[in-house]
Parts: sequence; C-alpha cells; structure tokens
Amino acid sequence: MSSFQTALVIIGAIVLIAVVAYNAWNTRRHAPRRARAPAAASHAAPEPGRREPLLDAGAPGLAPDDPEGAQGWQELQIDPAPLPGLEGAPAAQRGALDALVDVIVPITAEQQVSGDAALAALPHTRRVGSKPFAVEGLNEATQQWEKPRPGQRYRQFQAGVQLANRLGALNEIEFSEFVAKSQAFADAINAAPEFPDMLHEVARARELDQFASSHDAQLSFTLRARQAAWSPGYIQQSAAPLGFVIGTMPGRLVLPAAQPGSPPLLTLGYDAQAAMSDEPERSALREVSLELDVPQVPRGEQPFARLREVAAQLCQSMDGVLCDPEGQILPAMAMEPIAADLEQLYDQLDERELSAGSVLARRVFS
Repeated sequence: MSSFQTALVIIGAIVLIAVVAYNAWNTRRHAPRRARAPAAASHAAPEPGRREPLLDAGAPGLAPDDPEGAQGWQELQIDPAPLPGLEGAPAAQRGALDALVDVIVPITAEQQVSGDAALAALPHTRRVGSKPFAVEGLNEATQQWEKPRPGQRYRQFQAGVQLANRLGALNEIEFSEFVAKSQAFADAINAAPEFPDMLHEVARARELDQFASSHDAQLSFTLRARQAAWSPGYIQQSAAPLGFVIGTMPGRLVLPAAQPGSPPLLTLGYDAQAAMSDEPERSALREVSLELDVPQVPRGEQPFARLREVAAQLCQSMDGVLCDPEGQILPAMAMEPIAADLEQLYDQLDERELSAGSVLARRVFS
C-alpha cells in the first residue's frame, strides 16, 4: 500500500471518529435532562418506611433535623388541596352559611329534634344543580350553629344554597329545586320553613356572579426550555428545593400554603401523559406551566412575589425562559403592571368582604 493510500485511510478514520463523536455529543445535548442521582453515601442508610402523608406530624422517627427522613417524606407529599365543600375553612367554620353568599331559609320545628332524626331527613345529595346545599341546626346545649350531629338536640334549623360560583349564578330552576329539598326536610322533622322571594334572591345571585366574574384572576405563565428538553424527574428535582411537592393529579406539583388544609400557593404543571408514562425519564418536555389562583390565596402570603421568585429561580436552574400563555417571552418589566393590578384587585375584594384566601372567597371562586 502506497503512502498516499495510507494517508487516505487515516484521514477517513479520523473523519469517521469525528462524525460519531459529534452525533453522540449532539444526541446527549438534545436529550431530555434527567434527575441527578443522589451522591453515594459512605455506608448504606436504612430505607425510610413509607408513611401516610397526612399523618406526618405524628410519624415516629421523622425528626425535623433528619435530612434523610425529610427527603423521603418530601417524595411522598401529596397535593394539600381541601376536600370538596371544605375549601380550606377552619374546623369551627366549615359548612357555616353566610347571608353574603348564600340563600338562607329559617326552619323552626314544633319540638326538639334529635341529631339522628335530622341526619335521616337530609337529602341524599348536598348540591342543588351546580351549587352547594347545606343544612345547619342550632345546638340547644351550646347555642352554636353546626351541621346536625348524632346525640345532639335542635329546634331551629337553616337551609342554604350558594348564590354563585365559577359555574354561574343560581337560577330559577335551581332555586325551585332548593325550595323542594328544604320543604322535604322540613316536612320530615315536622317544621315550618320561611322562604324568601325567588326573584330577589336570583337577582342577588346574578349581581354576585357579575362581581365575581369581573374580579376573578387566575394567572398562568409558561416556562419554556431554551435548548435541551426536561424529563418529569428533572422538573421535580428542580422544583423540590423551592418547596414544591407532588400533587394528587399526574403532572402536577404544588407549593403548599402556610395554613394547613388551604389551597396551594402555586401550581406547577406539565403533561400528565408524560408523568404516567411507563418510562417517564424518556419523556421530553419543553415547557411547564406556573399558575396562581389569586382569590384562593391570602394577600398576606405575597403569592405573586413568590411566583416571580420561583419563576426566576426555575429559569436559571433549568435553563428556561418565562413566557405568557401564547408563548411570547416576558421581560422582567412586564411583571410590574401585573403586580399593581393585583393590588387594586385585592382592595376591591376586601371592600366586598370577599378577601382573597378567605372562606367566602374560596367558596365563590371555586
């Protein structure tokens, strides 16, 4: 073989190696970023036992200064969203009717009614159309309004239906259904209800719905990858240091509020199908949503300032950019007018006694 042929062979081998190396580098560069494996410990630590998340406060062996236990617990956290009908209200106020947002019908029995009898007389469903329906009794012993309880005695009751929520205002058909359910309960306990005028209550419902519709703010921003895509595990690992925990719905991370049982402060969402994939680490995600439900979160928690802080840190750690829902990149100065508008919104909600994060606001804006 001549020296010329040898040189060609060498050059061809170098070109082939360069092409293979470039393809490998390019594939690695554009592959979804995966969660980093934890550093190997000098000795094998015992695997933390799985605990019921809601029993964390009383879980043995989970000391506050135990980083390994805390990490294991963080992986088991679930969405602290409240149960339907109990949206973040303190225990003493759950289910309390309020004339500001409810139609209330007084019901007076001819004699004392046991809590067992009242419970048996309640309708099977606790909704009227798309609105929550509730019955409360005045406890003869404590003189406190409460949901009927076994072993207690009541003589005065009140039935209520919510005037409006995000599904709309109470209409005439729903009011008629409310009257029918309240009358059936009253007949079962031998009591007399006092119904308000339907047209007046429906008008109140429409007025409340108009106010709520014009003062409802659900902010949503998009974090978009600059270059390499993200895997679900990488997103979770990046959000965990900021306080996010895994929610109850696939593809949902939540930042819990300071008050236990309250709706989350912020929500971080991505493709649910990727989260439920058999091999989620192979899923390539190029964007996640960061959301704030303004009326659900108290003003004192400074949720929008927290959102801006979280967005900036995630963009830096995940090499992303912040965009609006249409995909337009948002400069930092664009957030200031939003913050000013939110302050005005908070003031208007306060004036209407529907302060953001309050029990009444969470009921109406749900």
